[in-house]
Amino acid sequence: MAITLYGIKNCDTMKKARDWLAQRGIEYAFHDYKAVGIDAARLQAWCAALGWETVLNRAGTTFRALPDADRQDLDAAKAVALMAAQPSMIKRPILDLDGTLMAGFKPERYEQAFAAAGR
Repeated sequence: MAITLYGIKNCDTMKKARDWLAQRGIEYAFHDYKAVGIDAARLQAWCAALGWETVLNRAGTTFRALPDADRQDLDAAKAVALMAAQPSMIKRPILDLDGTLMAGFKPERYEQAFAAAGR
């Protein structure tokens, strides 16, 4: 089973997700999209699967610091462009559990997803 956790190394929510996985002995690949970057095609796929409104982190300081013009009239293409330019605006974490995507971390959702995947 391929498991990849996407996010930023120094993020409290990421730490919770990584701790949750470690406590269960679940091996995964970690992709730090702030350090390594993220391609627009992957962002588009995430937005298609989860909705750009879910993938774009509007609550974060990076998004809130944008000029009003950048925050207005958002659509999928504009959201992908913003997230590609500033990966800090991507919801954290994004979990790819053998092709099933989840945005954010809630222990009960992870429990259900891993149980459904036979983990």
